[in-house]
Amino acid sequence: MLSKLLRFGRRQLHTIVSREIIKPSSPTPSHFKTYNLSLFDQIANNSYMPIVAFYPNLDQSSHDKTRTLELKYSLAKTLTQYYPFAGRVKKTHPTYVDCTDEGVEYIEASNDNSLSDFLQRSEHEDLDPLFPNDLIWFDPRIRGDTEGVTCPLAVQVTQFACGGVAVASSLSHKVGDGRCFFNFINHWATVTAKKDVSLVNPHIFHHQTFDYNLPDLLSDKSRVGCVTRSFFFLNEKLNDLKAKVTAMTTKAGQPIMNPTRVEALSWLLHNRATAAATKNNSGTFMASGMQFPVDMRGILAEKLPGTSMGNLYLVIEFATTNERDLEPYISIGEMRKRKAEFQSIRNLEAATEVVGQVSPETALKTAERVEDYYIYSSLCGFPVYDIDFGWGKPVKVSVGGTIKNFTILMEAPDGNGIEAAMCLEKEDMKILQNDPELLAFC
Repeated sequence: MLSKLLRFGRRQLHTIVSREIIKPSSPTPSHFKTYNLSLFDQIANNSYMPIVAFYPNLDQSSHDKTRTLELKYSLAKTLTQYYPFAGRVKKTHPTYVDCTDEGVEYIEASNDNSLSDFLQRSEHEDLDPLFPNDLIWFDPRIRGDTEGVTCPLAVQVTQFACGGVAVASSLSHKVGDGRCFFNFINHWATVTAKKDVSLVNPHIFHHQTFDYNLPDLLSDKSRVGCVTRSFFFLNEKLNDLKAKVTAMTTKAGQPIMNPTRVEALSWLLHNRATAAATKNNSGTFMASGMQFPVDMRGILAEKLPGTSMGNLYLVIEFATTNERDLEPYISIGEMRKRKAEFQSIRNLEAATEVVGQVSPETALKTAERVEDYYIYSSLCGFPVYDIDFGWGKPVKVSVGGTIKNFTILMEAPDGNGIEAAMCLEKEDMKILQNDPELLAFC
């Protein structure tokens, strides 16, 4: 708490003002009342993705009450198209959504800081109060109470003292992935700004009944003793990094030509994070690995609609068991090899068949093997900074929470670079923040 007082000069006052339930404006047809979760939904982590977008008060004539009413009205309209989000799912091992139109919780809150002060002086953990019901990756209401049902979506809108706004949402990973979530938020924003629900066009697959019982894996990843910090890499520096990768791999006789920003940056971050962990392990190399979720919508031979709802991603994973595995020609080469394998998959049905052949027992053994792997999830190319509720584009978008060894890559607000929000154990982070090989590009 002392660190917060030093950062802000005084205690933040964050107050919940109201709570209500927003239901779809039109009832869901009876033949859509049961939304079966796909294989990919069921193997997704039982967690809540927390996303918050910040908007300055550019329209001094706009009243908070008017803005709030518009948000509620447009949310109700949007939920008619994203009707599974307003239903109910079992807290553990859900196989379907009961599309009851019971609605989502909409919370209003206030913060007595100005938005600019909050953004300039806050650390990543200061985002936590902005999210509804502490739904920051893990639902605290489930601990010790695994029975019953819960809502896949919750929203919290926070008004700052200056009139700025934070719109935060938490979505169950069981009903959608990151692309799906950003599609929803953008559609909601579009309906708010344009007053036209016809612009909302999610593509919903109607799956057959399926039951793939896999233990919840991500919840086992430690959050105690971990900290998330952001690093910014300008495009100019990323071009230097790409050139370095090409030079290193050419010298090794395994040239990687035209590495992408994400490829080069993921390699650098993993290289330096592993070096930090090794230093904290008395210099003994810490074997681990890398994981990369890959959006299937644009990678399969038969492309899927970009607005497809649900979980539609595959995961690249490979071990880094020694220092040689950290060479860019190996790590980036493996990324490209596995991605090419995914690109050879014909369609969603074929992808489902491939993944469905893996038994839960094998999947669990794999999960145990990759427990200490580092996850690099890229949102670059996602419509992150297109979320316009009619107040202009956000000045900042963040993903909240902490998960050990989890990094999210996101376009910088102005498009000139990449922000890496990286979560490590505190002692590893101290080393990383002072690592000259990282700071040379940061």
